[in-house]
Amino acid sequence: MTRHRWRKPTGMQVMATESGPLARLADDIEPEMRAMAIDAMRRQRLRLTQFTFTRTPHGRCHAEVEFEWLDGERISGKADGIASTLGDLRLPADATLRAIESFARGAVQLELIGVKSMRAFDDTVVIVSVLLRSNGEVTRLLGCSLAGDDLLRGVVVATLQATNRVVGNTIATR
Repeated sequence: MTRHRWRKPTGMQVMATESGPLARLADDIEPEMRAMAIDAMRRQRLRLTQFTFTRTPHGRCHAEVEFEWLDGERISGKADGIASTLGDLRLPADATLRAIESFARGAVQLELIGVKSMRAFDDTVVIVSVLLRSNGEVTRLLGCSLAGDDLLRGVVVATLQATNRVVGNTIATR
């Protein structure tokens, strides 16, 4: 049995406060206001905390993702299927979509159209296409990510990229 496991490094949250929009907060504002602004910015996204992909000797695969939202609330998604080159890429994306649907509490339906990996600019790029059904409308979403050494984790990140707006809208209405 082959297992693929990824956990968020312990120092990752510290890195998030030192780069991106958080780094652009002015240092001269009151510490309480700065802390509230940082907390509000952190609430804008689900954080990937764990990803597991298991392949059995019998040709089955299992993918499971876990995200964290506000003070330890966990959102998870799972997908099972048959081991294959294409199936191995689809399962992590499908598990991510199931987690996002769970987080959105039925407000959206997400369907995986496809996953593609390719070499570009001396690295592996993953592209994910998703169909969103919400309020009687159908929208195609597209996300991509540099996979680096971890192709399956790259699929999860590309799926999150595709669905960022959906997740952001869900967060705004909570």
